[in-house]
Amino acid sequence: MSYLLKISVLLLGVTFIPSSFAADALELLTMSPADDGTQSYSTSVQVLLVMTMLTILPALLMTMTSFTRIIVVLAILRQALGTVQTPSNQILLGLALFTSLFIMKPVFEQAYDSGISPYLSSEITLEVALERGFVPLREFMFAQTRETDLMMFSELAGEAPFVSREVVPLTVLLPSFLTSELKTAFQIGFLIFIPFLVIDLVVASVLMSMGMMMLSPMIISLPFKIMLFVLIDGWSLVLGTLVASFSG
Repeated sequence: MSYLLKISVLLLGVTFIPSSFAADALELLTMSPADDGTQSYSTSVQVLLVMTMLTILPALLMTMTSFTRIIVVLAILRQALGTVQTPSNQILLGLALFTSLFIMKPVFEQAYDSGISPYLSSEITLEVALERGFVPLREFMFAQTRETDLMMFSELAGEAPFVSREVVPLTVLLPSFLTSELKTAFQIGFLIFIPFLVIDLVVASVLMSMGMMMLSPMIISLPFKIMLFVLIDGWSLVLGTLVASFSG
């Protein structure tokens, strides 16, 4: 953290700050030690850190929440229906985003109560707030991560088996979580794909038996797949299954 701050201050000083204001700028970008041995940063440095974190917010959303599983399943569902670009990518992304916010709401509330709220009340420092705020996210990721994936990435990193969750670094937890999410998403997508595949096979067999081999089965099966999906209230079933898959 301190190394990153030094680089940021140096780049800002060289690029944007005139020499006449360099002394005043350095006074704003200061760090002072506390009585208990911790370090506290000035308000301008804290604002700089917060703005930097906002730039990586989309990456955090995709890698630390339920977004990955949802968007993969929805993409497989659209492929199974055979509707090409309907719903559009924007609609799928919006649906995955707000469904993820619905699933992650309890986690975000815990992170706010334990980290952000005390920091805004000046009860804790920024470092402590970040540390406490990541605890609910880590617990969520651990709950969805398979032990085999966690062990695989720990072995690839050359780490010994971890004795507890608290000592697992984020560099090992994140790829393990994403690998588990992709595996779960493809398992759900496979189960969704089966009934639509059966309809395609039945339609193709009927067309071949009637000698209509030049007619594409996708053209005939598409209305039947859409009708089946609507009759069983497919969107509610898929989204309900996705939400329920995170409750375990």
